[in-house]
Amino acid sequence: MTGLYVDDRYRGSHGIGRYASEVLPRLRPEWRSLGLSGNAHSPLDAFRALPPLGRDSLVYSPGYGALVRAPRQILTVHDLIHLHTPWPGRVKFETYYRGPVRHAVRKAGVVLTVSQTSARAIREWVRDDSVEVVDAGNGCSVAFTVEGPADVRPDPYVVYVGNMRAHKNLDVVLRALALAPVLRLRAVVPQREVGAATVRATELGVERRVEWMHGLDDDRLAALYRGAAATVMPSTIEGFGLPALESVACGVPVLFWRGCEAVAEVVGARGWALDSSGDAEEWAAALTVATESSSRVSPPSGAHDWDRTARIISDALERALR
Repeated sequence: MTGLYVDDRYRGSHGIGRYASEVLPRLRPEWRSLGLSGNAHSPLDAFRALPPLGRDSLVYSPGYGALVRAPRQILTVHDLIHLHTPWPGRVKFETYYRGPVRHAVRKAGVVLTVSQTSARAIREWVRDDSVEVVDAGNGCSVAFTVEGPADVRPDPYVVYVGNMRAHKNLDVVLRALALAPVLRLRAVVPQREVGAATVRATELGVERRVEWMHGLDDDRLAALYRGAAATVMPSTIEGFGLPALESVACGVPVLFWRGCEAVAEVVGARGWALDSSGDAEEWAAALTVATESSSRVSPPSGAHDWDRTARIISDALERALR
């Protein structure tokens, strides 16, 4: 069989899952599911058997999970954060990206990504001028707007949306809370990480000023943003920075480390750029100012739209199918 096939195992609520859920229904060319099961990001998954495909067939994956038996495969590589993992844990990622991922990218001659920051990193990594790197951007759910209910609390709070992985750098915010007793944090993290997050907050003596949340739908998350004095995104590296976009779309400024180019690209002047990623005193001071000011920002317009992203992806897929 020939035509376009999609590895549609990625759908979910956040990150790549959100990207897949929003983009796949909007794709212009007709496609069929590969019908695969299992973890698309498992290294061994790269070598799995596929259903019968014609030599001219094209596979699209909204993530970085490569399939070496595909005739051609276009990936959306959101970032190269795995290649910044400390040694020795990085070994498995280096092997996977140098092998199956780079093979798929060079064979297709095109790779998709979500920001100019990631596009630059991918060009440097792939080391092949014949590969077209397409920044398809990212979108923002219609729930994230200035208008709508706000989860306002008697005591001002700041919001964190992310996880406990090292590059998300949540620890600097928790340490900042220990230096500023008036600050309150409402943090949305995966349910499986709440226990470890609570332990760390308790170690720092801030557990009573942190509310751990999980499983919020878009409407509840948007209300959480609107009720906040600011959103904090202290990541040291990102491919895009969706929580930052969702926050500014709700009119709420973002505190971020200026060295994280992808988040700076999203936020622009709609927040506070901090000089240090690890100085808890600087973060405590900035968070205090943000909480006291409760300022609002104008949301971006037109740059981040799921229809636009799906259109750019569709254009790339149709060119490859000709």
